[in-house]
Amino acid sequence: MDELSVLVVDDEEDFVETLLKRLRRKGVECDGAYSGEGAKSKMMDREFDVVLLDMKLADENGTEVLKELKSLSPETRFLILSGYASASAGRAGIGNGAVDYLIKPVEFETLYEKIVQA
Repeated sequence: MDELSVLVVDDEEDFVETLLKRLRRKGVECDGAYSGEGAKSKMMDREFDVVLLDMKLADENGTEVLKELKSLSPETRFLILSGYASASAGRAGIGNGAVDYLIKPVEFETLYEKIVQA
């Protein structure tokens, strides 16, 4: 398998840093962003295979961030990762191009499998 590149977007910095460490141990090239603006900036600098996107960012609507990121990089696969189970948020994410909607906490191995599948 070619090396995967993943961007983790979540306003919980500890969560992002922990996930990045675990992904790097699996050989995944990854980076983190703590806001939609930060994610947009990183995606303008380089391409990612997969973006893990929290739908509840501090001051931003995750659906709008997803639309903007998808327009920047149509080939990137998006996985929604949220701590708030909501059927409407799941439908909005999938309807705007996400390939899956996962609820936190999610076991790391399950998340890793979803990243590889994406």
